[in-house]
Amino acid sequence: MADSNTLGTSGNGLGSKTTIVKLAKTDISAADLGTIYAAMGALGHTVAGSGTADGSAVKLDDGVIADATDVLFIALQGVDYTAIAANAHGVTGAVTTVEAVIG
Repeated sequence: MADSNTLGTSGNGLGSKTTIVKLAKTDISAADLGTIYAAMGALGHTVAGSGTADGSAVKLDDGVIADATDVLFIALQGVDYTAIAANAHGVTGAVTTVEAVIG
């Protein structure tokens, strides 16, 4: 009997559908993240979590975290997400892309 995980039919443990969104912005700030998360919520998404590809810190423009990444991956649950190629969710310089849809 085949393992259902190898067939891509198993749930993801986060919910019925999870979309992984890549957020990129040079020198993102905590305020930018707050704006983006709030806008995602207003569109019907729930932010289930976020992080970087390698577990490194996110570079904030306030200088608190130096030499860290400007790319954050956000796990969303809820309605379908549409990528935004420029000034995502009203944040100048922010770009989002859909990296994966699970579930």
